Amino acid sequence: MIPLPFWDERGRRPLRVRLGAVEVMAISEADVLDLVSHAWRLRRGGAIVTANVDILRAAARDPALADLITCSELVVADGMPVVWAGRLAGLRFPGRVTGSSLIHTLTERAARERRSVYLLGGEPGVPERAALALTTRYPGLRVAGAHSPPFGFDATAEGVRGIVRRVIPAAPDLVLVGLGFPKQERLIHALRAELPDAWYVGCGAAIPMAAGQFRRAPRTMQRAGAEWLYRLAQEPRRLAGRYLRDDLPFALAMLAGVAFRRVTAGRSR
Repeated sequence: MIPLPFWDERGRRPLRVRLGAVEVMAISEADVLDLVSHAWRLRRGGAIVTANVDILRAAARDPALADLITCSELVVADGMPVVWAGRLAGLRFPGRVTGSSLIHTLTERAARERRSVYLLGGEPGVPERAALALTTRYPGLRVAGAHSPPFGFDATAEGVRGIVRRVIPAAPDLVLVGLGFPKQERLIHALRAELPDAWYVGCGAAIPMAAGQFRRAPRTMQRAGAEWLYRLAQEPRRLAGRYLRDDLPFALAMLAGVAFRRVTAGRSR
């Protein structure tokens, strides 16, 4: 347990809400940064899952994926439907904590504290471009490495071990893994066994975004919970089925279920 101001005097974790098979923490991005900084000083590592609707839907279907999420130190709300669900449950969710934001705020904190970062993910050349963009933006940032794992590396244990062996000598303080869920979380699990003092973030498409391959939605769309529409417009062929056929019905059912539980709990008092 890492003692920080937003833990209570008994050392309990921040308030959480169960959404399907996963508990998501009501924690701000600023608190995430403070926790990681504090943990670095104590030489304690950890992992952060940025839980969006797609991840929650996958965990609801597969208990093994839910367990993979549960073993992480922080499960934060990435996606406004997740924030709305937490607020419907009666918790004070500060807002979203996204991988596309953490790739900047955590690397800025790492630069300030002379920590090193390793970037894993994206097409060949993309993590290197992201590393250049981040070091330009945050002077003092030390890049321990950048690599694009080959397609299908995770199909064999030896393929995964090859990536792990590549990262170990660099001994990074922060590892940003942008391979999509659950591939990135499985790789993080393997890396933690060898580099337990580092912090890991499964950051999805954040590495290509940092490299300039994709652009984030305007802040007004982010705050309105419409960033997924912006992403859909950028990659309609790849994302239409996931967002419209799978995630949207799940999100609506999740919100309705949370609202129903709160209403029925209030009536039973």
